[in-house]
Amino acid sequence: MRFISTRGGSAVNGSAAAIMTGLAPDGGLFVPEELPRISREDLTALTEMTYGERAVFLLRLLFDDFTSDEIQSCVLAAYGPHFDDRAIAPVRTITDRLFMLELWHGPTGAFKDMALQLLPRLMAAARSAAGRSDTSLILVATSGDTGKAALEGFRDVPGTRIVAYYPQTGVSPMQQLQMTTQQGSNAHVVAVYGNFDDAQTGVKALFSDRERALELADMGYSLSSANSINYGRLAPQIVYYFSAWCDLAGQGAIAADEPVDFVVPTGNFGNILAGWYAKRMGLPVGRLVCASNRNHILSDFLGGGRYDTRRPFHQTLSPSMDILVSSNLERLLFEASGRDAAQVAAWMQALSRDGSYTIPARTLGHIREDFEGGWADERQTRAAIAEAWRKRRILIDPHTAVAMHVQARRRRSGRAAVVVSTASAYKFCGDVYAVLTGRTAPADPFAQCDALWEATGIEPPRWLRTLRELPVIHRQSVYPQHMGEALLRMLDMAGQ
Repeated sequence: MRFISTRGGSAVNGSAAAIMTGLAPDGGLFVPEELPRISREDLTALTEMTYGERAVFLLRLLFDDFTSDEIQSCVLAAYGPHFDDRAIAPVRTITDRLFMLELWHGPTGAFKDMALQLLPRLMAAARSAAGRSDTSLILVATSGDTGKAALEGFRDVPGTRIVAYYPQTGVSPMQQLQMTTQQGSNAHVVAVYGNFDDAQTGVKALFSDRERALELADMGYSLSSANSINYGRLAPQIVYYFSAWCDLAGQGAIAADEPVDFVVPTGNFGNILAGWYAKRMGLPVGRLVCASNRNHILSDFLGGGRYDTRRPFHQTLSPSMDILVSSNLERLLFEASGRDAAQVAAWMQALSRDGSYTIPARTLGHIREDFEGGWADERQTRAAIAEAWRKRRILIDPHTAVAMHVQARRRRSGRAAVVVSTASAYKFCGDVYAVLTGRTAPADPFAQCDALWEATGIEPPRWLRTLRELPVIHRQSVYPQHMGEALLRMLDMAGQ
């Protein structure tokens, strides 16, 4: 399978090369030249499989230069006993036409585990096949969950070193503790003075800095990414859309070939884009609903076709969606424009230069054939958390609450809908506790979790119990403009 850049200046042969490279050298994102297709017979067969078996079946098509044994080995290792639900990505019934896909049963309590338990193993296999002797330097910008999932996935993986950058005041206390206590001889965690967009822009600048890349090469490092700009992060997420539909079909909740709507809380657009790729491959998907928080740049874009970052940035209850520059939207623009790489490059240049761009009505029309958007403010997010608990005894985090609010206010299509639940409520236990009880949460994050447990009777996940025992070992911080110099110093010290 050949991969091409959304900006037209780069191409590589094989998914292994796309995974190892991460961001295309021209600054664009790699996309497969052609997606595989899934037949009705394939869907019938997938319905009878476990999650792991579905992953092997689909990933053999999406990573066609890996051997079947390599895919099988990676999947078995990724989705093993460290997930606390044997279904891996279970689908829960809310009503007879509304369901919830739970993607937070992995070792860090967020949907990012679904891909980031797999990506390091794929990268190790690719390095081995290529006979690489250098060290893959994984750079990650995180708005809260990607950092910990990537750090845990790459922990002590031979031939790799990982650096996770997070906004110093833009993650929950529990998310910060998950990262700053991270174990592993190859792991580094750095707080960035600024917001997620500052961290993400800084990481992208490191990838496009050729002089810096040469310095890193002299030190024995080659750059790669674990953000969803990397095709190896995005492709495994396609699997859980297929799995959710197959679970519903297998239970008789939907008819054969019946389309299902997916309501997805998203900030960087990777999660919902994976659903669109699943639809392109042949999965019966109706509408893909982009659920945004108060930073509703994506829902505004879907409404009018103008992407404008020149707006206030809000820190919200759902910090993983506190994003104004959604990287994966570039992949959708590439497809919706008829794969016009020059036009996509021009839009991205305008975004960098002016902070905005506007797409033509025809391109927006193509996008709106599949997508719609909605958003929730802080009051509505709190209300959705409270309502889910009061009516259904379902404990949800603020990101899932945003999606629940958006779904509740959609015009009914008659189709079954799946709300994609992206994180454990225990990652945001202070806010959730305050909503459910009306009382101020304790100051200490672990006391907050104990209080939420006592209030709900729902036991905290395993990762939280382990986290209590770990010391804080990462205290580095940096201004965005100094990320390059600080990275070299950090690597130099690590090599001593």
